[in-house]
Amino acid sequence: MNNITKKTTGLVLGKFMPFHKGHQLLITFANNFVEQLYVVVDPIKNELIPVEKRGKWLKQTIPEMEVLYLTKYHPQDPGEDPNFWQIWQESLLSIIPEKLDYVFASEKYGFKLAEVLDAQFIPVDLKRETVPISATKIRENTAQYWDYLTDIVKQDCLMRVCIFGAESTGKTTLCQQLASYFNTVYVPEYARFFIETKVNFNQKDLIDIAKGQIALEKALTPKANKILFSDTDPLATTIWSQWLFNSCPQEIINLANQKHYDFYLLTDIDLEWEADKVRYFPEKRTEFMTSCINSLEVNNRPYFIINGRGKTRLENAIKIISIKLNDHLDKLFTNANIYI
Repeated sequence: MNNITKKTTGLVLGKFMPFHKGHQLLITFANNFVEQLYVVVDPIKNELIPVEKRGKWLKQTIPEMEVLYLTKYHPQDPGEDPNFWQIWQESLLSIIPEKLDYVFASEKYGFKLAEVLDAQFIPVDLKRETVPISATKIRENTAQYWDYLTDIVKQDCLMRVCIFGAESTGKTTLCQQLASYFNTVYVPEYARFFIETKVNFNQKDLIDIAKGQIALEKALTPKANKILFSDTDPLATTIWSQWLFNSCPQEIINLANQKHYDFYLLTDIDLEWEADKVRYFPEKRTEFMTSCINSLEVNNRPYFIINGRGKTRLENAIKIISIKLNDHLDKLFTNANIYI
């Protein structure tokens, strides 16, 4: 006699464009309701964020569920095609490997979808009272509804800005001021932490400095709010390697190529030199500034030169960042071919 009991199964269907906290409630509820949850991610015409990336957001949030992908665009409204429900039925049944017991949704379409899949509909927060958000609202005003994005999406969608330049040009001060103004965090210059503990400094140490800068950025990224400022990056380490040792290890170059920022703020040398035990070449700031510009341009890194003293310097940076941040958020999820 076979006493094996079939696992309960469920489906959540969506575009997750973007994946927000309402979606997270839905799939977490569904995952707790059934023993095997299938989440199907729907592609979008001219999509800005690939279906695979949206699926990765889900998988990173609840690793035990199975994420499946539709491979072609489907009609989004019954009025588009007289065979609307048949198309969806055939497509979903072709990729879901077993009979479904339940369909979960926060939309009324869930009733009909469950019917065509011969499953029971389980509604979750249809009136959006528990988590009062929709993907449409976020797409229309990402800045206003940023806090409703899931943490993993926030990290992927941050605008990243690197403060770059010669020694004693106010990089650290500017980084701190900008992080405070935009209510976010900044990544300190790891080289300072490292060098202050070293008696003898050599070129191999620069590899650890580059790795340390990246590790520190990854550690602080979850704390950022819309924007993350970094006080220098591995590209600067390649410049220092050339200046100090007349060469640069390929490992540092590779690390520099892996890091990408939306743009750089290059601090001008219009501030007076302030001596520091970890600062070098006070008489060669003009040459170092030229090296910075050449490195940014050769590596196709967009940048803006920030000059001025005191409040003027900060105001110039804020003006650029405010414009770029608004543009960044406006374009994150803009797509006219999305219905829900």
